[in-house]
Amino acid sequence: MKPLFQTLVAAMQDALQPGEQFTLGFSAEQSQFVRFNHAKVRQAGEVSQASAQLRLIREGRQAEQQVTLSGDTPLDRQRLISALEQLRQTLPLLAVDPYLQLDQSAWHSLSEQAQPLPGLDQVLTLLDREAGDLDLVGIYAAGPICRGFASSFGAFGWHQANSFNFDWSLFHGNGQAVKANYAGQCWDADDFSARLRQAREQLGFLGRPAVTIEPGSYRAYLAPAAMDEIAGMLCWGGFSAQALATGNSALQRLYNGDAQLHPMVSFSEQVSGSLSPAFSDEGSPRLDVPLIQQGKALQRLVSARSAAEFELLANGADSYESPCALSLAPGNLPSEQILERLGTGLYISNLWYLNYSDLPAARMTGLTRFATFWVKNGEIQGPVSTMRFDDSLYSLLGSQLEDLTREREMILSTSTYGQRSTGSSHLPGALVKGLTLTL
Repeated sequence: MKPLFQTLVAAMQDALQPGEQFTLGFSAEQSQFVRFNHAKVRQAGEVSQASAQLRLIREGRQAEQQVTLSGDTPLDRQRLISALEQLRQTLPLLAVDPYLQLDQSAWHSLSEQAQPLPGLDQVLTLLDREAGDLDLVGIYAAGPICRGFASSFGAFGWHQANSFNFDWSLFHGNGQAVKANYAGQCWDADDFSARLRQAREQLGFLGRPAVTIEPGSYRAYLAPAAMDEIAGMLCWGGFSAQALATGNSALQRLYNGDAQLHPMVSFSEQVSGSLSPAFSDEGSPRLDVPLIQQGKALQRLVSARSAAEFELLANGADSYESPCALSLAPGNLPSEQILERLGTGLYISNLWYLNYSDLPAARMTGLTRFATFWVKNGEIQGPVSTMRFDDSLYSLLGSQLEDLTREREMILSTSTYGQRSTGSSHLPGALVKGLTLTL
């Protein structure tokens, strides 16, 4: 894919007229998808696709168009030239963009992470050995993902990374399920087997009599997958410069200095070493950004457009100013001591259907769903029926936070809307002294 991208960049440079500038984004993947039911392959296929995002700029005006690419270089070059002509006709009809700000530096970035991926036969053999007798439903996706960016100012970025993502659920005969995931860039058969065995063990607990608890505040452990749902909510404008400037961020009070989280809480945008490219869709180099340090707000994510509108310094954020590789620093709780330290309370594997019940207070509501257990004296007693929680981040990761696990889980986005996502999070589990259940 890289030679195709380089050819298209050269074509744009040759076709450019005096006074014009361009940026060219590139996305591609070669993915293998497998769907499972009852731990058997039910559907398998491959997706190979590529597209280019062409933006033309002249005299303060900009217009862009996405072009689907075929892989046939002469044909794709012609498609892009045709798109350029259409943009030229469109530009005079547009108003001058007051917040247009372009990175005019000739930066260069090259990253090719070519770790070998497992053969499908290896995955199927392990799956049959560890879970062949179970009702496993899931999706396995693997393959290289490519991102590119170039501009008429001389900037050039290329990012290619191999990754795999296996997202599955184990269903009990009573209709309850355990949800699990194994994803990354370096396949380890032992880690995969351990993840399957852990899910099988939790499935056994689902067969015990259900435990009924009343609404109230309960001591709880939130596994990394549950923490990922909470972190995902924070990505909805929580760290966005635009949202903070307009009063639409859930972390408004934190960034205003009117509230703080537990000193153990340190969030950062950790692009280095992640699956995401080291450049934004707007054409700026990305650096690691400390967002929250020891419970206090530090930096925010600033796109080029927000930098122009609110007189800030851009730091490589994408146009939507959401973290692409959110990382939460680990704590001191060893994973093998989770149940012992929890004592009596809730073990929550996943949270579901989250939304804000009070945005300014960073208050979230959602459901427990997969594999939530009642624990007594450090031992799992049985599953707890689905319940609704409603609590503030300033409580969960503030006054009520007791510890975070030493071990963290790398969670890759399972989104395949249009294309496989490069988003990820690196999160520990959290032990909290009180989680409020309302229903």
